[in-house]
Amino acid sequence: MKRLIAIIAFLFTGSFAMAQDADAIVGVWEPGNGKARVKIDNIDGKYYGRIVWLKEPNDPETGKPKTDVNNSDESMKNVPLRGYRMLKDFEYKGKGVWEEGTIYDPETGNTYSSVITMKDENTLDIRGYVGVKTFGRSDTWRRLKVN
Repeated sequence: MKRLIAIIAFLFTGSFAMAQDADAIVGVWEPGNGKARVKIDNIDGKYYGRIVWLKEPNDPETGKPKTDVNNSDESMKNVPLRGYRMLKDFEYKGKGVWEEGTIYDPETGNTYSSVITMKDENTLDIRGYVGVKTFGRSDTWRRLKVN
C-alpha cells in the first residue's frame, strides 16, 4: 500500500511540475518589432495569444481603431486588431517547447504553423513556417513586466 501511495505521489508531482513548466509562457510579450504586445493565456490546456496593445492603435487615414485589413477573409477585414487572437492552439511538449499551434501575421494576412521555444524566462523564439520548419522565419519576443 505504501508503495502504491508513493507511485501515485510521484506521478502527481511529475504532472504538477509539467503544468508549471507549461504555464511559464503565460504573460504579456512584445514581438521583436515593438509594434504590439501579446498576452498569452492557458485556455483548457492549450495556449493562445491575443493582441492587447498596439504602438499605433488607430488607422492614420481614418483615425479609427486598426482592423484586420490584410485578412484574405472579407468577413474579417473589419475585426479590430486589438483583442485579435493571433496565437492559437499551442500545446506544451516539454523542455520549454510549445507546438501544434499557428501564428497569424496581421501585416500580411497569413497564418503559419508555428513552434515556440522558451530561451529563458523572459525570452521566446517564435518560428512561423509553411510545411517545413527549416523554411520559416523566427522572431524573438521579450516578456514585459505588467502590474
